[in-house]
Amino acid sequence: MSTYALVPGADGRAWYWHLVVPELRRRGHDVVAVDLPADASAGLAEHADAVVRAIGDGAEARAGLVLVAQSLAGFFAPLVCARVPLDQLILVNAMVPAPGETAGEWWAATGQAEARAAFAAQQGRDPEAPFDLLTDFFHDVPEDVTAEALSQGEAGPSEALFAEPWPLREWPDVPTRFLQGREDRFFPLAFQRRVVGERLGVPVEDMPGGHLLALSRPVELAELLCREAPPPRSPAHRA
Repeated sequence: MSTYALVPGADGRAWYWHLVVPELRRRGHDVVAVDLPADASAGLAEHADAVVRAIGDGAEARAGLVLVAQSLAGFFAPLVCARVPLDQLILVNAMVPAPGETAGEWWAATGQAEARAAFAAQQGRDPEAPFDLLTDFFHDVPEDVTAEALSQGEAGPSEALFAEPWPLREWPDVPTRFLQGREDRFFPLAFQRRVVGERLGVPVEDMPGGHLLALSRPVELAELLCREAPPPRSPAHRA
């Protein structure tokens, strides 16, 4: 049995994982889904604090503690690694920061906009279309799940998250896996293979689905999280 601590991305709500949680528990694992701070001034440290609090006391006694970080959580999940004894860190469709880089700078530094436009053109969509929540994020999420997500009202990350430089000098020495949806329109697969290869030096494990895998492919995602893949490698510290 393992313990999975599930961290959402920009939305910040533990609800994002509500379809994955029962799948992991059905497979015999313990699960902690994290709600992130709603405070507009909360930065990287405050978000890492929220994850540590959710995991709680006695982390050392938890069996096989695995931290799973979605999208924007790639910026603050590594900060948890120095404070909690993790067996593994799994990034899902995530942003991989470089030392001193802010989440606001990440987009231009990695060429995300160009990659998104190129993937749209490849799929026959308008490469100049502005970001659209339904088109970019919910295109493969079932209608009832999409309706439930949108009915909860607006949520989003604090401005501080995008303004603070990533404080680590290198990626933490924790075995790291990277999972990526093949149909992610926001962070296309080819783009992620390049960025992850350059910054982490770990392989990208791809699966069907778009950016919101926990909502569109919860069963497949749970299976991949639990799968005994080749032992996850410690990153090459290229960040």
